[in-house]
Amino acid sequence: MKKILFTFLLAAAFISCKNSSEEKTEDKIPELSINYNKIKLDNGLEVVFHVDKSDPVVAVELMVHVGSAREIEGRTGFAHLFEHLLFLESENLGKGGLDKMSARIGGSGANGSTSRDRTNYLQTVPKDGLEKMIWAEADKLGWFINTVTDPVLAKEKQVVKNEKRQSIDNRPYGHNQYVIGKNLYPKDHPYNWQVIGSLEDLQNATLEDVKTFFKKWYVPNNATLVLSGDIDVDQATKWVHKYFDEIPKGTDEIPALVKRPGKVDKIKSLYYEDNFARVPQLTMVWPSVAQYDADSYALDVLTQYLTDGKSAPLNQVLVDDLKLTSNTTMYNYASEIAGETQLIVRAFDGIHLDDVKAGIEKGFTKFEAEGISEKDLNRIKAGQETRFYSSLSSVLGKGTSLASYNTYTGNPGFVTEDLKNTIAVTTDDVMRVYNKYIKNKNYVATSFVPKNAAKLALKGAVLADIVEEQIVTGAEEKFDPKIAATYEKTPSSFDRSIEPPYGETPSLAVPEVYESSLENGLKIFGIESNEVPLVRFNITIDGGQLLESFDKLGVANLTADLLNKGTKTKTVKELEEAIQELGASIYVYSNTENITLSGTTLAKNYNKTLALAQEMLLEPRFDETEFDLLKKATIANLRQDEADPNAVARNTYNELIYGKDNIRSKNTLGSVASVEKITIDDLKIFYKNYISPSVAKILVVGDISKEKVVASLTSLNKNWIAKEVTIPEYKTPEAPTKPTVYFYDIPNAKQSVLQFGAPALAATDKDFYAASVMNYILGGGGFASRLTQELREGKGYTYGIRSGFSGTKAKGAFTISSGVRSNVTLESAQLVKKILEDYPITFSDKDLETTKSFLIKSNARAFETDRAKLNMLANISNYDLKPDYVKDRENTVNNMTKEQITTLANKYVNPNKMIWLVVGDAETQLQRMKELGYGEPVLLNERQKQIKN
Repeated sequence: MKKILFTFLLAAAFISCKNSSEEKTEDKIPELSINYNKIKLDNGLEVVFHVDKSDPVVAVELMVHVGSAREIEGRTGFAHLFEHLLFLESENLGKGGLDKMSARIGGSGANGSTSRDRTNYLQTVPKDGLEKMIWAEADKLGWFINTVTDPVLAKEKQVVKNEKRQSIDNRPYGHNQYVIGKNLYPKDHPYNWQVIGSLEDLQNATLEDVKTFFKKWYVPNNATLVLSGDIDVDQATKWVHKYFDEIPKGTDEIPALVKRPGKVDKIKSLYYEDNFARVPQLTMVWPSVAQYDADSYALDVLTQYLTDGKSAPLNQVLVDDLKLTSNTTMYNYASEIAGETQLIVRAFDGIHLDDVKAGIEKGFTKFEAEGISEKDLNRIKAGQETRFYSSLSSVLGKGTSLASYNTYTGNPGFVTEDLKNTIAVTTDDVMRVYNKYIKNKNYVATSFVPKNAAKLALKGAVLADIVEEQIVTGAEEKFDPKIAATYEKTPSSFDRSIEPPYGETPSLAVPEVYESSLENGLKIFGIESNEVPLVRFNITIDGGQLLESFDKLGVANLTADLLNKGTKTKTVKELEEAIQELGASIYVYSNTENITLSGTTLAKNYNKTLALAQEMLLEPRFDETEFDLLKKATIANLRQDEADPNAVARNTYNELIYGKDNIRSKNTLGSVASVEKITIDDLKIFYKNYISPSVAKILVVGDISKEKVVASLTSLNKNWIAKEVTIPEYKTPEAPTKPTVYFYDIPNAKQSVLQFGAPALAATDKDFYAASVMNYILGGGGFASRLTQELREGKGYTYGIRSGFSGTKAKGAFTISSGVRSNVTLESAQLVKKILEDYPITFSDKDLETTKSFLIKSNARAFETDRAKLNMLANISNYDLKPDYVKDRENTVNNMTKEQITTLANKYVNPNKMIWLVVGDAETQLQRMKELGYGEPVLLNERQKQIKN
């Protein structure tokens, strides 16, 4: 989905590629540089090429140097609105634009994002689609604006407003950043408003406003094009000249943005009673410096040190000593013209935020007294090399990095300086920036508290000025986006309406999979991949929540969490430091069907990292204090879920699908009541009985051979003793024989969360993949799907909607899910119902052709990253598939007929045999749902009193 992208990462996390012959050492990060070619066209377009032939794919990224900072007060949200509009149509691509073409050529799904400072458009395609993509990107830049009409603009306004409702208005703490921006920056500062803009400004935007904005900013001399992947640079250069050369340079001079920090003349403290919050949250924000400023690197280290891990001063005070929260978060958000350093603490239920603030001050005092040691500084820096190589795993990641560096510094290879600046940070620098930007400096504080709990806010806080949208049925304007634009076509020296041909078809290269096993029963699945010197591994133990009893729900989750908290010989702090000193990460987590230990490490540190993973797995500490903290954190999460519409919808839908007697219907965190009853002895018993190699496997992908992997597991084979584990089977109910509408009331919800579906298939069922193929045009194909085309593109009811099958080894559900604006809840359900009814009889030859084209061509991208390869191994090991199962799937796709699609649709997506769940505002929407024609809606919770703003 087109979305706003906020990134709060260390600078080195954006590193894109390496071309260095310098040998690696155990204690020194090698010299890193970027291998690229750059040209500049006469019209000012800067083009960067990067060659990576490891996979037959190409990433194409167009970055335009315009974000919300280029807007003016009263016309906010334009940059982001443009991100949406540019996908819809252009003169030669026609309706559906890049989205439609992406589906045909096997692309990753054309996407984009908007920040304060830039807008980018990106996707990965098989290499035979490169010329098509260059043609399409040029058409968007030079042959687009005539296709925007008043109806198209009206519809896309509704889509963007739905995005705002989904990501901000209908989410706990969603308005927090809005309050910060309004108070951290002066009214005329371009960071005073949010990237998404205001509903009022969006509604007031005129077609003339839109055209003026485009003509000023969407010009070649304000853009960077990056082509990264399996390319011939000479041929790609010729195509770039052919398609981009005749786009005229912008007539207006593009001024550089002047650095301008936020300004807080005195401490500002504001509060807000959040309709969706269940626990209080304190945020403190200090003005800081822009990205790439010398001080920004030390601020990155400072914020990580203060809040990351057991040794972090703020965690020691607020988590361990005062027990006010389960964790703290601090980051340095550096943008092009200003930066801000944010500290966020979400407290436990009922905690006064004055106590939290006092704890923060105590933590700062601790830091002032102790400072940061060389060891801690080096530990933080140690992750840079791993993050660097991780960024190499996809050509898309490289493309974004190259485009970003070029846009902001003019040098795609700035990564070398960026990393050097990070490595050069000293302990004195860290203390210096603390004193300069944090200590005794003015800040903005926000207290977001539950409704009717203003007493929990900071003392003296004043009410924040937030305008919330009212729910009014029928309030939105009407439009018909199908009305075609009439215009005189923009001239060109050749016929641009002819889509370029495909290049040479890439061959499908399936990674070679090896399998083995240990004497204790542990199964081994691996893929050797030496593109980057990293190793990723997962140790997955079957069982998870399925092994819990109903009166102790949440035991598996707490057991997994506690395995992260130290070992017999290492405290939590010592374990964290041992992992970080290797530049590695190890994390244990649980879900419905298993517990997984996941690790990532430099290949040179694989054995040391595996040794730590084994210690965590076989020698848990079972620390009582950490257990108590985890229980409190879990209960806080569960309480917050009670008011989060998306969490409520997910949990309620699972109960309706599986039934209350099936453990798959339960939240993997458990319930407040069950977690309160769990003791540490329950975890010890669960661990003793169920953490066994007899039901486990290890998946390994990376720069290591099978022989070395098997040899590395000798100790695990010897010390991990097998025991018999029987995993209960819970039968999934059959699909209902008639439809029922269920409604869960969340007063004043700005959106209704829809979950429609029924029990369907297991992943091992012979129909499972074929049914997924059937679903591509229905709701699995993004912008190629009917659900998206009708509800988003046709009506503007939603920001996004999808459908899919969720089966594993057990039968799962077919589900349609979306968030729609509250006042079209019924209309959205009616439209979904009609689409489902029509689908089996209207699926066309063209639909089948699009489905086959995408699913076959997209296989070129199927195994590009190590994460994708791990997913491949998971499929093979979970479902007993052949290593080349993707070829069997290709046969299924190639042999699919319209008649099979009809049969599968009638069998698995019948609207008259479904559960129709709505989570939203009952006062305005409950009674309307009768008109769906499925009887009286069933209200699942007590009708709540409407909360007025």
